[in-house]
Amino acid sequence: MSIIVIGFVTVDGIMSDPTGSEGTPLGGWALRHGREAVDGDKFRLGRTLDDGVLLFGRTTWQIFSRLWPGREGPFAARMNAAPKLVASRTPSGTDTAAWANSRILEGDVIDAAKHEPRDVVVIGSLSIVRQLMAEDLIDEYRLLTFPTVLGTGDRLFPAGGPHAELECLSAQQVGPAVLTRYRRATR
Repeated sequence: MSIIVIGFVTVDGIMSDPTGSEGTPLGGWALRHGREAVDGDKFRLGRTLDDGVLLFGRTTWQIFSRLWPGREGPFAARMNAAPKLVASRTPSGTDTAAWANSRILEGDVIDAAKHEPRDVVVIGSLSIVRQLMAEDLIDEYRLLTFPTVLGTGDRLFPAGGPHAELECLSAQQVGPAVLTRYRRATR
C-alpha cells in the first residue's frame, strides 16, 4: 500500500484554486493554459484507479462530484468507478450519492490511511495532504507544475512544515506543464 498525492502546482508551489472553481482572485491559473492541459490521465494513474481508493477532503470532493459524473471516456470511467472516501467535519451536509462509489470516511483520516490495504490517492485536498505530511505517511508526489508564479496562496510545502527528503523518479513535459514524480527517499 502506498499513499500518492496528486496536485496541480505553480512554479512557486501554490496549489490554491487551479481551476477557478473556488472563486479566489487568482484562481483558474491551470486552465489559462487550455483545457487539454488538465484533461485526461496526466498523472499516469492508470490501474491505480482500478485497484486503489481516492481520498478527498469535503470541498475538493464537492467540486469533483459536480464535474466528473457527466464526463465520458476511459479516464472518466475509471475516476467514476473508483472507490472514494470523503473526509468531512460536517458529514451530514455531504450527499455522497452525487458521485458513484463515494462514502463518508468514518473516524480519523490518519488512522484510515494507515490501515487502508489499497493504494490511497489524494487529489488536491490540501488539508488532508498536510495531515499526512505531518505523520510522514506520503510515499509519492505526482505534481503537474505549470509555468505560472502567483506569489500568494496555499503552498504544497508551507514554511515551517515538516522536513522531507525526496527522490525524483521522473520529469516529463506534458503540454505546457511538467509532470514530476517524487518518492520519499529511503531512510
